[in-house]
Amino acid sequence: MPRQSRKRGKQVKKRGISKEQVCIATAIYRKGNLIMELACKGRITSNELETLYDGHITNGSILCTDSHKSYMQFANDLSLEHKRIKRGKHKEGLYHIQHINALHSNLKKWMNRFNGVATKYINNYIKWLKWLQLFDTDKDLMNNSKLW
Repeated sequence: MPRQSRKRGKQVKKRGISKEQVCIATAIYRKGNLIMELACKGRITSNELETLYDGHITNGSILCTDSHKSYMQFANDLSLEHKRIKRGKHKEGLYHIQHINALHSNLKKWMNRFNGVATKYINNYIKWLKWLQLFDTDKDLMNNSKLW
């Protein structure tokens, strides 16, 4: 195990992002595709971002993120246009991070139901939630379309 286990979902001892917590990298495409994967312990680096999103982001894409420094390095390495939302803001013109913040909120609420998930099983839970999210949008499309 990369860290000491916490029995029965007890809280971490350090506030904020630390090596006691795992990072789940998330991305949402405008067309609805969703990427959610276990990335690392603690803060994510640009090298880990490159490994995770290799093959998922094409040239000419616009990367819209918060103000973390590793995203700036990642965008520079891949020569992507980068829209950076400043700390304390959620929107800057057309670009915003509200969809990803809602996804993070849904992920936290959904994981709290299980009263702590082992790190070795967290990928299974992430895939389960991803399937539910994608199926929910398909169900909405089917309800709104008229199949006469």
